[in-house]
Amino acid sequence: DPWEVLDARGRVWKVVHDASLTSVPSHLRAEVVTPILVYTDLAELQEVIRAVRKLAGAKATRETGIHIHIDGAPFDARSLANLAKTFYKYEELIIRALGVSRERLQRYCRPMREEFIRGIELRKPRTGEQLNRLWYGYRNTNPAHYDPSRYAILNLNAYWHSNTIEVRAFNGCLHSGRIKGYCQLCLALAAKAINSRAASSRRWKADGKSDKYIFRTLLLHLGLIGDEFKTCRKHLLANLAGSAAWKNGRPTPPPPAPTAPEAPPNSQAEEHPAPPTEGEQPC
Repeated sequence: DPWEVLDARGRVWKVVHDASLTSVPSHLRAEVVTPILVYTDLAELQEVIRAVRKLAGAKATRETGIHIHIDGAPFDARSLANLAKTFYKYEELIIRALGVSRERLQRYCRPMREEFIRGIELRKPRTGEQLNRLWYGYRNTNPAHYDPSRYAILNLNAYWHSNTIEVRAFNGCLHSGRIKGYCQLCLALAAKAINSRAASSRRWKADGKSDKYIFRTLLLHLGLIGDEFKTCRKHLLANLAGSAAWKNGRPTPPPPAPTAPEAPPNSQAEEHPAPPTEGEQPC
């Protein structure tokens, strides 16, 4: 049974058993499930994370992950397709930025399926039913909570099951600032998808040289600018190679131009004056 905690506003925070954490004894396998939060609750979320770490002694092992659910109510087929294409486009950079482990990529947060994205580009779904067929491969009117399609970086099975969109890309951690940045990234991606008429799925190839510059450009494009999102940018760019300010790396300044050698203080003519010519008398 979950252990429930009421906060000052009567919302329920839960600690739930998690059987997938096989590297620790059974009585220590747990996850924290938050109530529905809004943007202004991020400071309170950070306080809870600090309390879980410092007071409860919780630890996040390599097999843990963070799943962030976004309210599905504002989305329609167009905005869902925009979100899926944006994740697909920047997927390789997102994976590098978050340091997603190979084990989680193979099992719990698999990359976006290329056939799903190609289907969106080809058929341009206008209804949720059309997008549903592309996601499942058939019209699924009663999706299960543990449908195999849920184990993706962007889980749209949650949209048809519980009217949320789940982002599963994040490794488990108990760093409150980092988790705040993860929430801000998800909300910014969602807002961009909802407010854009279209999105491109043309993939950015991470080259190991300009990754930080490209991802910083994405963050600024999403509106994550200014002091409010300073720590968000810091944590999301920390793992990427290259320069945040220069696409091809900071240019090397040219070497200084060689200077002409200075003449000696006394020229040879001054030291050894020419002998007088015929008819001239020395002074």
